[in-house]
Amino acid sequence: MLDNQGFDLWADGYDSTVRVSDEENSYPFAGYKEVLNRIYQTVMEKPHAAVLDIGFGTGTLTKKLYEHGCTIYGQDFSARMLALACEKMPCAHLFQGDFTQGLAKPLRHRNYDYIIATYSLHHLTDAQKADFLRILRSRLHAHGKILIGDVAFETRAEWEQCRRKAGIKWDDDEIYFVADELRSTFPDLTFTKVSCCAGILTLAR
Repeated sequence: MLDNQGFDLWADGYDSTVRVSDEENSYPFAGYKEVLNRIYQTVMEKPHAAVLDIGFGTGTLTKKLYEHGCTIYGQDFSARMLALACEKMPCAHLFQGDFTQGLAKPLRHRNYDYIIATYSLHHLTDAQKADFLRILRSRLHAHGKILIGDVAFETRAEWEQCRRKAGIKWDDDEIYFVADELRSTFPDLTFTKVSCCAGILTLAR
């Protein structure tokens, strides 16, 4: 797992690194562009939505939402990622903070139409995911949605199949979503498979 410094060093090359994996249709970023596109299309169904992005990275997705009228809030624990995103979105409300410790203070008392997280929450344990999702869900407006795009699977069998195929490329430090296991806590959670190793989990208020 990359630490804070690791993400800072990786920030400038992040978008190109992801692009190669996506275009090769290989773990871990196969389906990346499609995941972001589907989340973008969902958010754009509500004009001028208030969007909170958890682990926004370089702002690849949120920049598009920002340019099309969304009010953007966000949290990332990398100072370098924050600086890059602020350059792209000077009027967004972006804060540095470690989401393993919860939301940054300025974000805790607002409500949002959408809370999005793309390729970020796999750094949480399954128990931490459940606790954090409860917090995020409480910050949604009525009919709001949490949209999580990540390396994710419907079942543990699909997770295991991907792990075997990835071989030495598999990252044992990352804890990927398994939708049917998370439903023990959130029965109304839905999962849309996008590629062999990616999908979108949706949780409504």
